[in-house]
Amino acid sequence: MEYLILAAKIIIFISIVNVWLIRFNRPTAWRGGNATSMKEEFAAYGLSEAMMYMVGALKLICAISLMVSIYVPFLTIPASAGMGFLMFGAVWMHFRVKDPLKKSLPAFIFLLLSALIWLEATGTI
Repeated sequence: MEYLILAAKIIIFISIVNVWLIRFNRPTAWRGGNATSMKEEFAAYGLSEAMMYMVGALKLICAISLMVSIYVPFLTIPASAGMGFLMFGAVWMHFRVKDPLKKSLPAFIFLLLSALIWLEATGTI
């Protein structure tokens, strides 16, 4: 289980950095609506540019905290809970704009990985 949790933390970190720092202004198959950039995606959701930067900062903070939690375990619970909350919001936004299920798949997977990390950290599993 230890290696699975470690892999989940690394996968979430790399993916969030990729989406929010590397592919921010590039089209992907997962963008909401018909968006080709993060700004267009948040506009499709009816959210402001300020909200986009706030969500991005929170996701990056949670992702970095998940990586740091490998060495500082007390960060695991708040980082995974925060990421899970943000990913639930991402899935919700995809449903809200009636995206095909495929578009919400990455957010749903990261929601599940965050939940797995949280459940393991709290001793539930």
